[in-house]
Amino acid sequence: MAGTLDGIRVVDLSTVILGPWASQMLGDMGADVIKVETHTGDTTRHAGPRKNPGMASFFLSSNRNKRSVVLDLTQEAGREALHKIIATADVFLHNMRPRIAAKFDIEYETLAAKNPELVYCATYGFRSDGPMAENPAYDDIIQAACGIADLQKITSDQPRYVPTIMADKTSSYNVLYAILAALFQRERSGGGQAIEVPMFESLVDFTLVEHLAGACFEPPIGEMGYERLLNAERRPYATKDKYLAVLPYTDKNWQDFFDVADRPDLKSDPRFADMATRTANSEEIYRLLGEIVATRTSAEWQETLSKANIPVQIVNTKEDLLEDEQLNATGFWHMAEHPTEGTLRMPEPPVRFSKTPSSIRKLPPRLGEHSREILVEAGYMETDIEKLIADGVTKEAS
Repeated sequence: MAGTLDGIRVVDLSTVILGPWASQMLGDMGADVIKVETHTGDTTRHAGPRKNPGMASFFLSSNRNKRSVVLDLTQEAGREALHKIIATADVFLHNMRPRIAAKFDIEYETLAAKNPELVYCATYGFRSDGPMAENPAYDDIIQAACGIADLQKITSDQPRYVPTIMADKTSSYNVLYAILAALFQRERSGGGQAIEVPMFESLVDFTLVEHLAGACFEPPIGEMGYERLLNAERRPYATKDKYLAVLPYTDKNWQDFFDVADRPDLKSDPRFADMATRTANSEEIYRLLGEIVATRTSAEWQETLSKANIPVQIVNTKEDLLEDEQLNATGFWHMAEHPTEGTLRMPEPPVRFSKTPSSIRKLPPRLGEHSREILVEAGYMETDIEKLIADGVTKEAS
């Protein structure tokens, strides 16, 4: 069956993860995604374990359902080719800072003049009308800027980065929903538009949902920060043998937990009577929770808490996920045979559509694997393509 975005063409000039992961999700939904790369390719082609040059694990995890074309945008012929390809597209995505985008003649106004139906999405580190617009930005920079690194002081002796590329991937979801919304608007009213997705502002919005707190009001009526989370005692707890996430949350959850833990004294403790009092005493209640959980094995707690309908989950390692019962039962892990890389493991698209299912149709491309066919689709004759190859404007996969 055709995917939700069948018939939509996306030209993706972005690199690393923010843009490429978003365009992979668009590809999963059925879009024809054209990945435009330099002669050395996206930097992720060289990050992580690999069997062959330019096909590292990081790239393989974020570039399925795409076709690769190589263009040298420092040459006028390369920029001309990119413009011709974009003229056939519904969506154009890039992560160049405004000054660099102007250098390569890919500002919205220039492209919209030739393709007024184009949905144009630019991803930046910071909003383009602010004083930091031209600052370079990577995940670590944004984690530092948005307050996430500082929050790690709760459980550490200093600010630290979360050990996943949170800023990139969170912003990637903003890219996805923004493009989908603009395509919906185009279907309803006609005409494309320009979209700007800044990482910094996206992550400040993300971080302060709960932590704006008293500053939600002006003037502030209290401190910033959600007390339940700003608590060194909130953590996975050691049992007699492993670690568990245990989260009594509602009033009933806590009352039931005190029952199964044989702690009637806590059940009647006014400090823990409701959400407000527990939040005010969150460090103490989580300290007690850790002490109680340590008295039994993980299996004992899982059985007891599951029967009481209290949220509980064993702490998985990243290796555990490969054999996870839930993931394997639902067919989450997809195995595919790549023509040059052998058997690849990749997650199925997690969102399911009943009528227009997402799917893995194309495996991650070799650098320039589709250069020739994409240029033909853009209107180039074979003789023209041979000249572009000879001039170093493009190249094919070796």
